[in-house]
Amino acid sequence: MNAQLKTFLAFVRKEWRHIFRDRKTLLILFGMPIAQMLIFGFALSNEVKNSSIAVLDQSKDEISQQLIARLDASKYFDIVEHLQYSQQIEAAFKKGKVRLVIVFPPQFAKNLESQHEIGIQLISDASDTNVGSTLVAYAQAILNEYQKELLGRRSLPYSFKTELRMIYNPQLNASYNFVPGVMAMILLLICALMTSVTIVREKEMGNMEVLLVSPVRPVMVILSKTIPYLFLSIINIVSILLLSYFVLNVPLKGSIILLLAVGILFIITSLSLGIFISSMAKTQTVAMFVSLVGLFLPTLMFSGFLFPIDNMPLPMQIISNAVPSKWFFFIVKSIMIKGLGLSEIWRECLILLGMTIFLFFISIRKFDLRLKI
Repeated sequence: MNAQLKTFLAFVRKEWRHIFRDRKTLLILFGMPIAQMLIFGFALSNEVKNSSIAVLDQSKDEISQQLIARLDASKYFDIVEHLQYSQQIEAAFKKGKVRLVIVFPPQFAKNLESQHEIGIQLISDASDTNVGSTLVAYAQAILNEYQKELLGRRSLPYSFKTELRMIYNPQLNASYNFVPGVMAMILLLICALMTSVTIVREKEMGNMEVLLVSPVRPVMVILSKTIPYLFLSIINIVSILLLSYFVLNVPLKGSIILLLAVGILFIITSLSLGIFISSMAKTQTVAMFVSLVGLFLPTLMFSGFLFPIDNMPLPMQIISNAVPSKWFFFIVKSIMIKGLGLSEIWRECLILLGMTIFLFFISIRKFDLRLKI
């Protein structure tokens, strides 16, 4: 009995030494829970705050100005643009500057005084169904509260009649937001996971060192490992688009050639990320863990797929810019749902291209250094 106890304690001591000797294990055990608590604590929220909106005040009287001030003072809205003409509304949405436009008709106060009822138009970007509906509800609540204050003890009631118009997604179909997000998640995880695990497997088996000292340049060796996954991922894009169009009834308003081209760019970005992970990881387990957990959570939290980035503190909004799926999600939604062209998404495309070049050359440089050593 004493021998079994000693053996048991020896295994316990060995496990403790192993954990504290491996810094990566310590990081996973202590760093990941802290990071997840911070991320979930700040990002998980059903409330939409500080959303950029625009106002078209065709009356500019006292009551309309008071309502605009009330909206701007709310924690939910930031009025970033005052429109002059109704023709500017669509342009504001296409630029991605605003999520909601509130239109006050001409002679707002005068018609309210004479007719005791007036219409206010709320135009929302429904490409993101949840955010669009939430912003409309917030605006209606603010307008209704002001209506109660204005009514006071008057004998004749005053009422605001809001006219709702949801553009890009009038049926409020959740798949309009679901498909671009899932596409970004699938491509990123599959490409990065398969590439990193494949290369690390060669390293574990000792084949990578042999390949790197062969007459073929290291960059060609790495590319030979990624090209098959490039073609398989293109097939994934096509199948996802077919399912979204024919099964989920998601429209494809923009150019399919542009969408495929950007999809290939994102695939190359994801493959470059997989190469970067493989250059850092020494085992398949580490590569798989980093690819799944290390990419899955940022894709969910920081891409704008599930949670509005505007909700998050400024440091987290800055961190979200380093997540490739954020930019691809915006591009796919802009092309498929809004029908935008290259002139509206070229900045996001350049960001993905920059990430690809950076990750690829850093990874190849690391393989070259190992070869020289």
